[in-house]
Amino acid sequence: MSSVQDKADAVLDGALRRGFDAAMVEVSVHTLAELNAAHNEPTLMRSGERRKISLLGLVGGRRASAEIGDFDDAGIERALDEMFASAGSAPADDANGVSAGQQAQIVQGPQEADSEAMADAMREMLAWRAANTPTVTIEESMIAHHRVEAYTATTSGSSLSCQLGWYDHMAMGTAREGERSSSFNYAGGSSHALDASAAQPSFGIGNMFSDLARQIHTEAIAAPFVGDVVLTPAAVDSLLTWLYGQLSDLALISGTSLYRKQVGQLIASPLLSLKSRFDAPGVVALSHDGFVAAPVELLREGQLQTLTPSLYGSRKTGLAHVPIAAGGWELAGGETSLAAMVAAVEHGAMVGRLSMGNPTSNGDFSGVIKNSFLIEGGRSGTALAEVMISGNMAQMLRDVVSVSRERLDTGSTILPWLRISGLHFS
Repeated sequence: MSSVQDKADAVLDGALRRGFDAAMVEVSVHTLAELNAAHNEPTLMRSGERRKISLLGLVGGRRASAEIGDFDDAGIERALDEMFASAGSAPADDANGVSAGQQAQIVQGPQEADSEAMADAMREMLAWRAANTPTVTIEESMIAHHRVEAYTATTSGSSLSCQLGWYDHMAMGTAREGERSSSFNYAGGSSHALDASAAQPSFGIGNMFSDLARQIHTEAIAAPFVGDVVLTPAAVDSLLTWLYGQLSDLALISGTSLYRKQVGQLIASPLLSLKSRFDAPGVVALSHDGFVAAPVELLREGQLQTLTPSLYGSRKTGLAHVPIAAGGWELAGGETSLAAMVAAVEHGAMVGRLSMGNPTSNGDFSGVIKNSFLIEGGRSGTALAEVMISGNMAQMLRDVVSVSRERLDTGSTILPWLRISGLHFS
C-alpha cells in the first residue's frame, strides 16, 4: 500500500503548491488475471496491470478534475497545470467541497488469483453447456481475478485505503437450430471464491443457457392485454436502478425526484425491504466522493428510509448527506416459491430483461421485454418476440403482489423474483 499512498500524498502536495484551496487524489493499481472462452472453446489466459490517478481540485469554489493513466511525474505536473487553468474558467459553486476527516483501511477478498480454480470453473461451465444445452453457443465467456490497491487522500485530512480481491464470471450466448436462432443474453456475477462443483454454473448462467435453448422458437401475443409480469432478478435490478436514481443527486438537485419529500412514507409494496451490502465482492464501503459508506436501509416494508445525496448534492439541496458505495444491494426474499408465483399468474409473462430507455420524469415507460416467456393459466409457455409492456415505474413498486423465496446472488446484488400486476402488453 505504501507505493500508492506515497504517490497520492506527493500528488496532493503538488496540488497545494499549485495553488488549489482543496483537493482530493485517488491512486489505484488494478491487476487482472483473465481466462477467456469463445464459441464453446477456451481461447486465452492473460494478465495485466492498469494504473490510474484521479484528481479533483477547488479554487475559490471553482472545480476541475483530471484522470491520468500512469505515475509519470511530468504527466502529473502537466495535469495539475491544466486543472488549475481549467478551474479558473469554471463556474463558482459554493456546494463544491472535499471530504474531511474520513479514515478507513479495508482489506477484502482473495489477494491472489487461483488459476487452477479459474480453469476448473471454465471447464465445468463448458462441459455443462455441452451436456445440457448443446444448441447454445457461448459467444464469449470470461473468468477473471481482480486485485485493486487504492488510496484516497484529501487536503482536509481524509485517508482511505483499500486492498480488494474478487473473481468475476460472465457468459454471453445465443442458441441455434438450423436457420433459427434466439436473441443473445448474458449473465454473470462476482464472488470471493470459485465453485466448480455446483450442479450448474453460478450466477444464473446455467438458467440463462436453458432459457436460450427455449427461445429459439418465439411467438408474438395474439392481442394486447393487461396482465402480470414475473420479473427475474436481472429485470428487478433494472427496476431498482430507476429507484436509486430517484434518491440520488441528479433527480434531487433538478427537482424531478418523486421521493424528495417522501422519507418515512410508504412508497412501495410492504413486501419490499431493500438494504445495502457494501462488503459484497468487488464492492468497497467507500463513496465516490471520499467518504466511508456505513450500512444503509432504503426500504423497510415499503417505507422509504432515506435519500442518498452526495456531499455536493447535500450542500446543493440542504438534505442530509448519505454516502453510498458504487454497488452492493440486497432485496429481502418473500414467502412465495417461484413455482407458486408463476402458478398464480392467469395472463402475463416471465420477463428476463427490460429494455425501456429512460422513463419520463414521473416514471412512465414503454419498452420491449426480452428473453421472456408467456404465462397462461399459471403455466410458463412459449418464448415471446416483439412484445412491449408499458406502465409506470413508481406504480410497479407499489403493485408488487408477491416476492419469491428464491434469490439470485450475483455478488454485488442479492435479488428475488417479483410478481407485479397491472402492466399493459402489446
